[in-house]
This record gives sequence, C-alpha cells and structure tokens, in this order.
Amino acid sequence: MNGAVEAANKNIKKIIQKMVITYKDWHEMFPFALHGYRTSVRTSTAATPFSLVYVMEVVLPIEVKIPSLRVLMEAKLEESEWVQIRFDQLNLIEEKRLAALCHG
Repeated sequence: MNGAVEAANKNIKKIIQKMVITYKDWHEMFPFALHGYRTSVRTSTAATPFSLVYVMEVVLPIEVKIPSLRVLMEAKLEESEWVQIRFDQLNLIEEKRLAALCHG
C-alpha cells in the first residue's frame, strides 16, 4: 500500500503546484486540491473515491448555485421516498465496492 499512498500524494502535490502562485500559499489551495482528487475517476477502480465511500456521486458546488437536473429531482421527493432511495443505495454499497475491487 505504500506505493498507492505515494502515488496519491504525488498526484495531490501536482494538483497543488498547478494552483499556487508562490510556495507560501499552498495551504489555502489544499482543500480544493483534495476535493478535485476525491471527485475524479480513478482508472484502477473506474469510480471516484467519493462514490466508493458514500455510494453516490458528489454534488459539486456549482450544482448548488445553478441546480442540475439531479439536484432538482432530489429536491422534489417526499422525505419518505428519499429515505427509501438512500436506504436502497446503502444496500448496494457492498456490491459496488466488490465490483471496484474486481476491476482492480
């Protein structure tokens, strides 16, 4: 696993290097770099790290400001319907993780 951690750190470092102007402001861009890294698809698993953990795709900040079809559809659901859909998604989490493991 050390190789995987080193590769992840290297990728995050590359993202931060592209975002900062001077080396002194890297800590301000770190949360944005992590968000970008966690929401991009990995070729080894064919999924995003976020989706493997939370069993749903991330809602990007721009989708909150300018609502996407997905956000609008979820907003119009009754609470009981939303709870049932979320429960069904959580039941499928193990299947999705196994598929990602097999893909790797």
